[in-house]
Amino acid sequence: MSQDPWLQNYDATCRLAQETAENINERNRQQRTGGNPAKINMTLRASLQKLKQNIAQLKEGLLRASSSRRLMQPEADRRQNLIDDLLTREKQLNATFKGDFMEPESSRSTLMSGGAGSSGGVAANPWLVNESEETQGLTFGEIKQQQQRIIEVQDAGLDALAAVISRQKIMGREIGNELDEQNEIIDDLAHLVDKTDDRIRNETRRVKLVETKSASCGMMVVIVLLLIAIVVIASWPV
Repeated sequence: MSQDPWLQNYDATCRLAQETAENINERNRQQRTGGNPAKINMTLRASLQKLKQNIAQLKEGLLRASSSRRLMQPEADRRQNLIDDLLTREKQLNATFKGDFMEPESSRSTLMSGGAGSSGGVAANPWLVNESEETQGLTFGEIKQQQQRIIEVQDAGLDALAAVISRQKIMGREIGNELDEQNEIIDDLAHLVDKTDDRIRNETRRVKLVETKSASCGMMVVIVLLLIAIVVIASWPV
């Protein structure tokens, strides 16, 4: 996995600040020895302007990452501290360039050495003034590794979330298909019930018609029998 672009930009800005400090020191040396620092002054102005732009880009990148919730709050706070330290250093470099601020020799030597003297001769981060307990005493490399682990944990969490969402999507699709099948069955049953109801109504009308006809036939039979009886009685001799 590639390194976080924000951290890459931060490292580049730190290197630019380091180079600017070295050039200011060289400019001051030339001034003390009677040299002509005009050319290096032009380079310094461009470097200080570039440093200002880089810090602004870091602030904008952090704001976007924080707004989109791509960073955990502790990491966002740590990066804000890094930016604040860079802003402080930029002001110091501008003041030193203009001759309004002279750093103590010890601070200059620390800056020029890049914090050398840490274990194993690895350069420590000279910008971590108010660093958190999680990064206290760590070198740039160790901070990068820690950040890499955090990113890997975040990526793993996003992968797990994506897997859950994918399963839920599949389940939703299956539920939708099942509902469609059930709706078709319900429609078939409703159609069958309607046909059965029509048949029952037709059969009921037929039964009523048969009953009516049966009643009429019975009455006719009775009338015929009565007439026969009357004829028979009338034909008897008196």
